[in-house]
Amino acid sequence: MKTNTRLMIGTVLVGTMAAIAAPAVWASSHREAPAIAGIPRLDSTDFYMFRSFSPARIAERGAGYVTLIANYVPLQAPYGGPNYFALDNDAIYEIHIDNNGDAQEDLTFQFNFDSALDAAGARSNAGIELPIGGQNVAIPLRQAGGIGPGINGGALNELETYTVTLIRGDRRTGRRTNLSPSVAPIAGSPNLFVKPVDNIGNKTIPDYAAYASRHIYTVNVPTCARPARIFVGQRAENFAVNLGEVFDLVNLVPIQGADSATWPQYNVGAGAFRGGITQDRANDDVVGEFNVTSLSVEMPVECLTAVAPGATGFDPVIGGWTSASLPQARLLDPTPNYNETSRSGGAYVQVSRLSNPLVNEVVVGLRDKDRFNESEPSQDLRAADGIATYVTNPTLPALLNILFRGAVNTTLGANIPDLAPTNFPRTDLVAAFATGFAGFNRPANLIAGGEMIRLNTAVPPTPVANQNVFGVVAEDLAGFPNGRRPTDDTVDIALRVVMGALCHPVPLGAELGVNGAVENTPSDLVNLGFCRPEQAAVGNVAFTDGAPLKPSDVLADFPYLNAPIPGSPNN
Repeated sequence: MKTNTRLMIGTVLVGTMAAIAAPAVWASSHREAPAIAGIPRLDSTDFYMFRSFSPARIAERGAGYVTLIANYVPLQAPYGGPNYFALDNDAIYEIHIDNNGDAQEDLTFQFNFDSALDAAGARSNAGIELPIGGQNVAIPLRQAGGIGPGINGGALNELETYTVTLIRGDRRTGRRTNLSPSVAPIAGSPNLFVKPVDNIGNKTIPDYAAYASRHIYTVNVPTCARPARIFVGQRAENFAVNLGEVFDLVNLVPIQGADSATWPQYNVGAGAFRGGITQDRANDDVVGEFNVTSLSVEMPVECLTAVAPGATGFDPVIGGWTSASLPQARLLDPTPNYNETSRSGGAYVQVSRLSNPLVNEVVVGLRDKDRFNESEPSQDLRAADGIATYVTNPTLPALLNILFRGAVNTTLGANIPDLAPTNFPRTDLVAAFATGFAGFNRPANLIAGGEMIRLNTAVPPTPVANQNVFGVVAEDLAGFPNGRRPTDDTVDIALRVVMGALCHPVPLGAELGVNGAVENTPSDLVNLGFCRPEQAAVGNVAFTDGAPLKPSDVLADFPYLNAPIPGSPNN
């Protein structure tokens, strides 16, 4: 139903609702748990999984491609030199795919990094030296001049390389295949990929976009008829959020205000709240300010699903998440050398995990955040060691009700009994976080639920011109929570869902095949059956942080996220 697909603000709320989200920290996954806050190089910040929507991919015949993007190292200041943001050589970074509905990985892309001081491409540990007073002395920077367009860059003093291993089955014991770029960037090392240096500045790298693009690799994957693409490197952060005002006890009115011609997808017409926040890029503290490091893979659909499209038993739904792990033991070296500051050993221990945004921030209790980062999706719905209770009986809505129900009722002269949804257990959140939605992005033979992003790969990608930042609830079925694209506004969507949006009718009857539902008629508005409107008093409120996105904000092709912000804009 295309008339107004955004959730509308209720008429009972006024300005005192500005504080309703006060305790929430609506950052995607930046320093979200006590332990990972101290290991930023392993901190997974965002995970995207979507059908590739470049014009070339849409025009191709066949099952299409899926893009996976795992971001790490949060809030990178562009001028963060002289070392910038290399990844951890002792760690392994992984993207996991479940393609049979058992909440366990069936495919894992494992990234392992190394770095070496580079003397004219020799990858020695001497590095670039200058003759000073008759002695050759090592320079203190990562570059000795402008970096050329080639892979090794000439004046680049430190070179990061990595390997990619595709693991089928268990991530530690499964069958391993080393992936190789079709054209090896380093002679004699067919399995090595090269990571471009971060965007030091325009004088060092005048055309960073062209320089980085040479590090996009075509990869022939065994048993896959079509090639994949891989890119690892610094990108511009694309998670829009009003961080400063949110941290300051939500110093804003988090309800959609006046309509804006600049941001039409956020407009609510007559439902706009006078005094509510209006969409403005100035409200965003992240996009345009910080960079992030992306691990990006583009794979043919048939190489990710358990059975190829068209074959008997084909299920188009896959689940995905990302993780990072360190060896169990680390011993510091009292006499360190370059890249040898410690000795590590023992089994790998997972220290970071991410799929859906916001789960470990505002769903999981503080005491269990580190445990969540060390767990796997198959544990999530277990009563003993999972996060099931946090999902079925979330505390955030209850905290909001305790803190602000009295103020709202006093201001209104009303008697709203509970601002928080009352449908327990919260089966709407279980579907959103752990199982997917039946008949859409839930596996046909779900064996076990688990917190992950789920993508129905049979849903065709939406061209950029037709994408909607509100994804599925705006009838753009290729968007969040059917996977996640870089410009899906997951902050606004998640806030609304937590406060009960799915208890109210959504315009998806025709799309979901509901009997009698006709597009662009009232019959298209359907209740998904999780709960009733009266169980979510503010579930139809257009909550927002006022930090908008546009589908055209990112690149139109792989690796989709924009080139990083330079450390200096001057040439």
